[in-house]
Amino acid sequence: MARYFYKAKKGINDITEGHIEADNEYIALSKLSQMGMYPLKIEKEDARSGAVRRFSISGRIGTKDMAVFTHQFSDLLGSGLTLINALGILGDQTDNRTLKAVLGDVIGKVKDGVSLSEAFAGHPRVFSDFFVSMISSGEVGGVLEDVLKRLSDHYEKEDDIKSKIQSAMAYPCLVLTVGVGTVFVLLSFVIPRLTVIFDEFGQALPLPTRIMISVSGFFAQFWWVILCVLSMAAFLFVRAIATRQGKFRFDRLLLSIPLLGNFMKKTELSRLTKSLAVLLDNGVPILRSIEVISATSTNEVLRREFDRIGKNIKDGSSFSAAIKDNVYFPAFIKNMISVGEEGGNLEGSLRRIGDSYEHDADRTVKIMTSLIEPLMILGMGAVVAFIVVAMLLPIFQLNLLVK
Repeated sequence: MARYFYKAKKGINDITEGHIEADNEYIALSKLSQMGMYPLKIEKEDARSGAVRRFSISGRIGTKDMAVFTHQFSDLLGSGLTLINALGILGDQTDNRTLKAVLGDVIGKVKDGVSLSEAFAGHPRVFSDFFVSMISSGEVGGVLEDVLKRLSDHYEKEDDIKSKIQSAMAYPCLVLTVGVGTVFVLLSFVIPRLTVIFDEFGQALPLPTRIMISVSGFFAQFWWVILCVLSMAAFLFVRAIATRQGKFRFDRLLLSIPLLGNFMKKTELSRLTKSLAVLLDNGVPILRSIEVISATSTNEVLRREFDRIGKNIKDGSSFSAAIKDNVYFPAFIKNMISVGEEGGNLEGSLRRIGDSYEHDADRTVKIMTSLIEPLMILGMGAVVAFIVVAMLLPIFQLNLLVK
């Protein structure tokens, strides 16, 4: 049985610390809940070294977990359970320990008189501005159950889009990884041992063979340098895109690539317009909705464009006027938003935009995968074929000389 150090709340201003023994973190959390305490932090103490392993409640939760959570939350509220009881059941039955710990803190705050949206807002790494704004609108309008159902549908669709992209790119990535790894091993370790045979020929080698020997010799001698350079380049790239300016430049470069850029733009705009429609449909003001959408955008270029749109709306412009000169919004979006504003059904127009772009993105994924897979196989096949031909040419040449 392990020993845990805990920090927990017992009241509005009563925070206590102490130790508790349990077989694992889940049992420790359960014991604290039974004692009427709501854990803020749990640390496992190593009996031999006295070291402490921290258990954080500020991790991230995937869209699939959020879809399940919101769906079950809505069903529990619909069955007549109180808010506290519903949250407690969700916390007890979830296998996601981050969500379990966060819900414990949320329950404590709600019991202390904090609103549900404010309690969720205390965990920004887990619950996005979009989620908090939707919960807030549901609380104000008294339709929390309906809002949770819409959130569940929203997260399920987001997870479906991610799954489609991941499944479409899984095979090409596997082929590329295996192909590059195979060629690297051949050039660095296999071919240098075989090329020793060519030294005994005593004649000029064919050009492909000489090229292969030179490349293979470089790889054999400096393979570790290549790995170091690639690792350093990857490290610098990650560091660069971690900054907003670096992310902006990289996203702008991606959007400029003909087929890939169009696909990424349609996928992101589909997600953002659908999210915006959900927010507006639940009574969130348009300015606040655009601020939330901007914060949830994964593309820095589009995020800045939404920031600019929000600023123009704040200055008195309409939505359609704010995007009129935007180069990243196609004419289709501009016309649909203009029609939606004039007809008083902006949410419907945004939802149709999202559906249309989602359909286009699905079609683009099919086109890209149908092109990428054979091109990658042909490319890897061409490299391997070149290596094989370069190895066999001197042998054929020697046979001709013998005859």
